[in-house]
Amino acid sequence: MPSAELRRIRRRIRSVQSTRKITRAMELIAASRIVKAQARVLAARPYVTKLVEVIQNTARAAGGATHMLLEPRKVETLGIIVVSSDRGLAGAYNGNVIRMAEKTVVEARASGQDTRLYVVGKKAQRYLRFRGYQIVRAFLGVTDTPGYGDARAVANTVLDDFATGTVDQVRVVFTDYRSALLQEPRMVTLVPVEAASPEGTEVSSVVYEYEPEARTLLGRLLPRFVEATVFGILLTSSASEHAARQRAMKAATENADDLIKLLTRVANQARQAEITTEISEIVGGAEALLRG
Repeated sequence: MPSAELRRIRRRIRSVQSTRKITRAMELIAASRIVKAQARVLAARPYVTKLVEVIQNTARAAGGATHMLLEPRKVETLGIIVVSSDRGLAGAYNGNVIRMAEKTVVEARASGQDTRLYVVGKKAQRYLRFRGYQIVRAFLGVTDTPGYGDARAVANTVLDDFATGTVDQVRVVFTDYRSALLQEPRMVTLVPVEAASPEGTEVSSVVYEYEPEARTLLGRLLPRFVEATVFGILLTSSASEHAARQRAMKAATENADDLIKLLTRVANQARQAEITTEISEIVGGAEALLRG
């Protein structure tokens, strides 16, 4: 019969093997979702690029026509959208975003500004609520596969607050997907709108003939631009989350493999010690019988 110590080691090996199956499955699931998330990010970029082109050319052709969403204000109340995940096991993905958001809140309050927090994802909601920060609105259950309707809900919330003067500026803290190995926390200004060309693209100059007037057109285009920008942020954050989770689960699986090897070696050593003890007892008993 194996000793209690050997049974304990074998139980632990089985436990680690079960955990390894889970982490390996999560790694494969995350890896498959990264491809889809990347494709959605790339598919959304042409729409945003064309919107920027139309907005810039419309404003240029109308002799500098402006709109409420384009006019900067003195920032007395700062709105901050924090994009995190609904689920954990994604390494430092949530921690990096939350730390940047909390630092922004502290700096804004130190400069005399009020803050309003809009949260996407349960992780940021729980962290900020636990530490006493007041959350104006939380959007949950959207981070795995965000849809355009989710982006519209977020955009409409902050646009309403901006239109009524509740906030004077809105920033978004999120994780930008650069590659499967590189995701960086970033903060961008959502409103007032800064219709700059996306990185790596050039906006062509086009002369439009349009009606009604430029201000009316901008009033329709700019909210769509904000929605598209939020949608792009949600997509790149989702891709970053899956990439971070895939790396974290890969590391956990490799650690489980190393631990299983170590425990197996310890179990073999314990079993060898037991066998040696049993042989010694048998030999000792045989010698005692011969002497008797």
